[in-house]
Amino acid sequence: MKKVFERPKSLKNVPFRFCSGCGHSIIHRLIAECIDKLDIREKVIGIAPVGCAVFAYDYFDFDILEAAHGRPPAVATGLKRSMDNRIIFTYQGDGDLAAIGTAEIIHAANRGENISVFFVNNATYGMTGGQMAPTTILGQKTSTTPLGRDAKAAGYPLRIAELISTIEGVSYIARTSIDSYKNLIITKKAMEKSLRYQMEGKGFSLVEILSPCPVDWGLSPRDSVIWLRKELMSIFPLGTFKDKFS
Repeated sequence: MKKVFERPKSLKNVPFRFCSGCGHSIIHRLIAECIDKLDIREKVIGIAPVGCAVFAYDYFDFDILEAAHGRPPAVATGLKRSMDNRIIFTYQGDGDLAAIGTAEIIHAANRGENISVFFVNNATYGMTGGQMAPTTILGQKTSTTPLGRDAKAAGYPLRIAELISTIEGVSYIARTSIDSYKNLIITKKAMEKSLRYQMEGKGFSLVEILSPCPVDWGLSPRDSVIWLRKELMSIFPLGTFKDKFS
């Protein structure tokens, strides 16, 4: 019998409007499937900032709060401390979390806030025109580095998973990818663990997800996956960087 893939209850019955080959729609579905599996839809609150992530309220069928650029961890802190029976997650891109939101994410992690962070790393500012982000790799061409990122002028790509994993208040840090079926399964398991740890009161967790951005990379959807595997993964290796309770 042919298997029918049904829409998760935690997603609205509307079409995604992301660019062709963008990873956000896949990541949205994985989050929704985890929430349905854990049966927490009536308790969960998502927080999305400025950027492509902001469209989360159009797609998730549960409470979504929009935050100022870079501030979701601060908003999540307030929500979780005032409503500790709710499951709070932030959904952030690299231009948001690793740039304007660097202070917020580091100090939320350092305080061990009992929240889950889903961090989408596509090595660019996706919504605003493909400018260089903190995660842009050396040599990568963007609208603000047309000759490629140069370390002398712009520094080096920021490895968030490795950085946050050194903080004592953190319980779980992983980096995954959505370039293959195998890595989709790994990503979903990491997301579920992050949410479970929060439900069990184990503290701060972050899942970094490597995701393609074909339009801003100037590649086809197929070639963007190849570039992700060849270039991004060489700078941002996949794996679990910290798990206090494993």
